[in-house]
Amino acid sequence: MRESLKARCELFIENRDVIKSSFTWQSNYLYPLCSSILTSKNQNADVEKLKECKRLLHSQTGVFSNFRGISKSAIITMLSMESEPKVLLDRILQIYDMLKELFFPSEYLTVAAASIAQIAEPEQYCQIVQKTRTIYEKMKENHPFLTSSSDSAFAALIALSEVNENYAVQEMERCYEILHPQFFSSNAVQSLSHILTLGEESSQVKCQRVMTLFELLKGKGHKYGTGEELATLGVLSMLDVDLNALAEEIIEVDEFLEHQKGFGIFGVGPKQRIMYAGILTMCDFVSHMQQTMNTAALNSVMSLVIAQQAALCASTAAIAATATTSSGNS
Repeated sequence: MRESLKARCELFIENRDVIKSSFTWQSNYLYPLCSSILTSKNQNADVEKLKECKRLLHSQTGVFSNFRGISKSAIITMLSMESEPKVLLDRILQIYDMLKELFFPSEYLTVAAASIAQIAEPEQYCQIVQKTRTIYEKMKENHPFLTSSSDSAFAALIALSEVNENYAVQEMERCYEILHPQFFSSNAVQSLSHILTLGEESSQVKCQRVMTLFELLKGKGHKYGTGEELATLGVLSMLDVDLNALAEEIIEVDEFLEHQKGFGIFGVGPKQRIMYAGILTMCDFVSHMQQTMNTAALNSVMSLVIAQQAALCASTAAIAATATTSSGNS
């Protein structure tokens, strides 16, 4: 394993452990999520800053706020990376209030608000929020029974791009039709098709890259999850890198994580583990790519990083919610 990637993996584990000690009584699925947010920026978890941001969030939101649910730890982690966390939180809350005018409030809507706050300028908020709603409605027209609150986060990502909403929905449908026969979960394929809409290549090429990466990993005994994890595979497939090299490094990271506490047999499970292996590999590739990129290309890649973060938050929230429900019913 390359030294830079190994160092990133070790930072990921270190951050996970620090966050776990700071956010007690949380779902075990949330600790690696928060760690990956920090590790993507190559930052160390700061216990005092995390506690400060937790107090800040609590002071600005009510007990029953959606910001106090599954997304809370992720939002706190995002805030902790800022020199002025209150500025970012104010922006997130402002956007969330705007989204609530058009959407039923949900924890996924907090992810949408955070994504917009990290990319857009204040003067763009109204336009992006309205575009998010328009895209969501078009999603629902095509798939009324599949489309739910979780899709609001993906609608926001597409709204943040320069893709025309009519073209975006057509592209989603093209990707969905190509990929649906390949995977069991219609909902997961829909999320994947949303992510692929952000790619610039044809639907055929984008879908083929997803399947190629999936088969490369599966062929070497490291099968990628076919549930909520699929959206993050979509972001990986859009990286402008050789897929064989990408797969090899993901496998190396997956094998490293397998021997770490919390990622083995009694941990979050192999599907989540390889998802994080992919994210860590992506972050390292992006770090090296940034050194040679022009501004336009850099902005495009950083948008992919935000997309990966949003996809990860949405998928982890769904997985954690399912795990909580199952636990409560057992």
